[in-house]
Amino acid sequence: MKKIFQQKLFLNIVIILLLTGVIYRASNEFYEIAWGTGSWVGEFSRAWAILYLLFLAFCVSFLAVTVLFIFNNKIFVPIIDRIIMVRQWMGNFRWVLWLIVLFTPVWFLQYTLWGVVFQGLYFRIFFWIMIVLLLTLLASSRGQLATWNFFLVSLIMTASVFSIAASLKYVTDYPFSLGWSEGNRLWDYSVMFGRDLYIYPDDRNIPVLLDVGRNLVGGLPFLFPGVSITMVRLWVGLTLIIPYILLGFSLFRAAARDKVLWILLVLWAFLFLKQGPIHAPLVLSAALVAFAWRAPLWYAVPLLFGAGYLVAASRFTWVFAPGIWIVMLEFSTAKFASSKDRKSISKVWKRTIILGVLGIFSGFMLPSLINSAVAYLTPPPVSVNYPAATQAVQIPIATATAVAQAPLAPTAIPGNITETSSNPTYIDKVINSIKDQPLLWYRLLPNSTYKNGVLFSLLIAITPLLIILIYLIEKKIWLLNGLQKISLILPLLAFLLVGLVVSTKIGGGGDLHNMDMFLIGLLFTSALAWHNGGTDWIQNSKMIPSLMKIVIVALLVNSSTAALHEMRSYGFGEDLSRLKTLSDAPNESSLDMLPTQSEIDSALKTIQVEVDKVKLQGDVLFIDQRQLLTFGYITGVPLVPEYEKKLLMNQAMSGNAAYFDGFYADLAVQRFPLIITEPLRTPIKDSSFQFGEENNAWVKWVAAPVLCYYEPLKTMKTVNVQLLVPNKKVKDCSSQLP
Repeated sequence: MKKIFQQKLFLNIVIILLLTGVIYRASNEFYEIAWGTGSWVGEFSRAWAILYLLFLAFCVSFLAVTVLFIFNNKIFVPIIDRIIMVRQWMGNFRWVLWLIVLFTPVWFLQYTLWGVVFQGLYFRIFFWIMIVLLLTLLASSRGQLATWNFFLVSLIMTASVFSIAASLKYVTDYPFSLGWSEGNRLWDYSVMFGRDLYIYPDDRNIPVLLDVGRNLVGGLPFLFPGVSITMVRLWVGLTLIIPYILLGFSLFRAAARDKVLWILLVLWAFLFLKQGPIHAPLVLSAALVAFAWRAPLWYAVPLLFGAGYLVAASRFTWVFAPGIWIVMLEFSTAKFASSKDRKSISKVWKRTIILGVLGIFSGFMLPSLINSAVAYLTPPPVSVNYPAATQAVQIPIATATAVAQAPLAPTAIPGNITETSSNPTYIDKVINSIKDQPLLWYRLLPNSTYKNGVLFSLLIAITPLLIILIYLIEKKIWLLNGLQKISLILPLLAFLLVGLVVSTKIGGGGDLHNMDMFLIGLLFTSALAWHNGGTDWIQNSKMIPSLMKIVIVALLVNSSTAALHEMRSYGFGEDLSRLKTLSDAPNESSLDMLPTQSEIDSALKTIQVEVDKVKLQGDVLFIDQRQLLTFGYITGVPLVPEYEKKLLMNQAMSGNAAYFDGFYADLAVQRFPLIITEPLRTPIKDSSFQFGEENNAWVKWVAAPVLCYYEPLKTMKTVNVQLLVPNKKVKDCSSQLP
């Protein structure tokens, strides 16, 4: 009894300390917004001074009431009874109110300009606390003011709504790129099903720096003629939601009899994996594995074949994942009555081995067999002679070597950027991948590119879940024998090691997406715990110690804080001056608002005019902003597939001099009368800058050489576009080449 009292006291103290810290930081953030708005008192305007004082008074009152309620809730009995009576009086209307309250933060933070003003994380967390408490009060029943289960429901629902909203924040009809490579990625997606959108020979391949799996998933909207950029962005946002939901749906399908519980489990799976985030093909493959788990063999085998083929068509480092995942799930599910029960043990081993081998085979060998069969049955391509102005010089993919041609003659483009003319073994691919680009080990620790570093961010994401899993095992709630523990721990360690190494490659280390196989493996482990004792434990608040309640809340909060912070609108370009004052931004450009419609129209008109002037003189190269061709914002210009921005960056990070020989040769003969790119700059940075090494590779291999052979014609800062034309004064740029 004394131990329970001590745990409850500790929980109460933690709640008060955390709430005090949040309120203090939220008040400071509100002060920063209000200060500088006028001169009524100091630098407060009258309205903001009143708002700040009201907010401060509310915060202090709320904290005081919370402390009193925690240590002497008997004095609140009349108020509690009145709240319960009002809730019962509302009847079903309280659920309408519940939904309104649930979506209020999304409306306020993502679809009003106040989301730009109130960007402080602690103000948003305090806002979230208020919403969760109100939802819990509305949802609880049976004469209780609030219950643990409804508190968890409110926490999961609000967190899920935040994450869904954050995934859709870039759904807009803005024609220019919303990020470093966002626009060109939309172009990538269009090639598989929408190549007829481009002026380009039908019998020639258009290469993209994107795996088949992601291209397939992202390109589905282009099956519909005339699809808009808004709809494609909506689909891209949904690919950050639907695959996760499908995985949770398949993994926790045994809970389907309790629809509310099932939905909550699915949403938690979504929240946990969104900490990556993880590319859709791997999540879909994991969903197929989850459907194969405990299914009849005739049903499980084709699912594993599909899972294996999908990962192999996406990324070679994933090929072993389906086989390992299914072994984890199948072997750890088995319940061994005794070591003498040889028949049941043999059955478990046989099923696990069969599915594990098939899972590995489907990812490792099946795609090669299918490709070989297709190649054998496909007739050789017919050679076509193109006019000199459009003829490509065929160059072996293995060397990616390009030679200078006569003016206006393009260099060759590999049919598949990741292919080589030889057939390297899997080990060769792994070694080449590691050797191809530098490993930046410092990105595992806190750094300028990723504030907390990969390792510390991962610990924040998974530690609460690990504590829960260890607790369930130690308390014998989840029973595992020694072999079952090994079958879970060893794969997770292998996935962890691979993810950490890949995260250090130049171009990575900016989030946890390379920890994908590990995070999914940990989710599978959690599902095993749920199905083997965790169900009753999590739903019975009396079985959960106070300390473990803190851990459970931390698990949910960890997975949602980033989404809460990300929600905002970008569509208030007309209110820049007002927003600058309210948000205390150093300048208007730092607000990241989209340009006004007049600025957008002017930029598009400028690009179209310049393209029309020179398109008969030669090839117009869109290094960047290729989506302008995809969606018809710029028309009448043939596609030049080579020298795309992401490809150039990838080759620059690899230091592929052979590839750039052809690029520099085309620049030297000024093949392109016009180049569309992001504004090129040549500052050299060190690791104290975000993605400093990537910046230096871009400057060395791309920006400096291009700016020697070409010069800016127009730089449109509002849309982040620069038009380059040949530099007539240039004679020798050898000093600017790597």
